[in-house]
Amino acid sequence: MKIHHFAMYVKDLEKTREFYEKYFGAKANELYYNPKSGLKTYFLTFASGVALEIMTKPGVASAAFDHGEEYTGYIHLALAVGAKESVDELTKRLREDGYGIISEPRTTGDGYYESCVKDPEGNRIEIVAG
Repeated sequence: MKIHHFAMYVKDLEKTREFYEKYFGAKANELYYNPKSGLKTYFLTFASGVALEIMTKPGVASAAFDHGEEYTGYIHLALAVGAKESVDELTKRLREDGYGIISEPRTTGDGYYESCVKDPEGNRIEIVAG
């Protein structure tokens, strides 16, 4: 078994698509639109073959938590970018472009070299060496 894709609702579909294309090399499919429900989606496929489906639809409520707090449920998406230097460079680039840095590049207690940033919607993205 393998994971086929993850999905998340977002407020700004185009800004979110552009973020993952620009910083993580994702390739988007053609926009899907369902005029009956108002649902719009993109599948963003990464080099590894794993995909992230981003979706927007009228009437979807925002999450009740603050993205800076801890909570139960899915907490982050981890994307491997290669060497430690790639983690450092991408974190720096995201900071310079105005994205929130949750944690600076470091080696964690379980041995991963990573940083954690916020995407345009405030979701946590771990940038991992590997």
